[in-house]
Amino acid sequence: MQVDVHRKENTLIVGLTGDWALTNATPRFGQLVADGAAPRSTDTVDFDATGLGTWDSSLLTFLLQVETYCEAHGLGFEEGNLPEEVGHLLELARAVPEKEMDRDAGAASLPARLGTRGIAGYDGFLAAISFVGEVTDSFTRLILRRSRLRWRDFWVTVQSNSAGALPIVTLIAFLVGMIISFLGAVVLRRFGAGYFVSYLVGYGMLREMAALMTGIIMAGRTGAGFAAELGSMKITEEIDAFRTLGISPVDHLVLPRVLGLLVTMPLLTIYASFVGILGGMVVAITVLDLSVTQFVGGLLAAVTLSDGLLGVFKGTVFGLIIGLAGCMKGMQTGADAGAVGRAATSAVVLGITLIIVANAVIDWLAVLLDI
Repeated sequence: MQVDVHRKENTLIVGLTGDWALTNATPRFGQLVADGAAPRSTDTVDFDATGLGTWDSSLLTFLLQVETYCEAHGLGFEEGNLPEEVGHLLELARAVPEKEMDRDAGAASLPARLGTRGIAGYDGFLAAISFVGEVTDSFTRLILRRSRLRWRDFWVTVQSNSAGALPIVTLIAFLVGMIISFLGAVVLRRFGAGYFVSYLVGYGMLREMAALMTGIIMAGRTGAGFAAELGSMKITEEIDAFRTLGISPVDHLVLPRVLGLLVTMPLLTIYASFVGILGGMVVAITVLDLSVTQFVGGLLAAVTLSDGLLGVFKGTVFGLIIGLAGCMKGMQTGADAGAVGRAATSAVVLGITLIIVANAVIDWLAVLLDI
């Protein structure tokens, strides 16, 4: 590995001889030709590769040093006398320029970080509105019979989120009903009003806890599942294939899942209400020595049909939120290895957050309307 630098008229000739390998130290062109050492009449750098033996990427590294030197000093870079393979590799090296990194840049200021997050939040809000609009348009076309629904996917969603979700909904609803009854027994028994625990269980399960707990369970179970399914399809480019074939992914994948969950959530809410009331009745009978007749009588005296309908309405709204949040996060999945996991996590967090917000808004409206 030897380099011979000499001048011929207005050209600086760089002679390359020997075998070039990374195991040896690559010569530094800047040390061979000191800055400004070349005569002012020199305007070109050429090569003599007649004595060049075997070579690897160390030769390319040296040639790039020479090219950088030529650019810095306004000299021409002639590569015609180099082997043809070397010329092709130099073209590839130039095709992807080195990315410049600002190492001196410090952390962004607080206003800059707030502005960046604000812009990201605004873009996310626009994407959510756009997705909801696409689903609404798809549902409208379905009502007007301008599109078809994949009923097989619809019934699969109904089955997996009805019978498939009963065990966990039963367990949670029964325990929540028992907790509400225990709380009522501790508080009301101090005032000798243990009989009214049925009021607390009835109101708590029918108006609030049945729909709320079922929504949270389904957000973690089904919302994450929707995001993972669609996210996997996004990574494997199946969704892009649908668009290439002229098939709307919203019609084909999103709408059956959203409608399936929209149908099953009210039914699960009604079921959770009965199971929760049963759990509360068990505690009332065992702790407060109430009879079944007393518990049911007190429950029917206090609870009205509007209380149950309010809970069913909440369950319907929560089902719509879970379906939209899970499918939206799945359709927005990135392309890296951890994208599916992040999409599932985002779907659960977004779903539960919107459920809590929607529950508060519905309760506020119920108070205003005296329901």
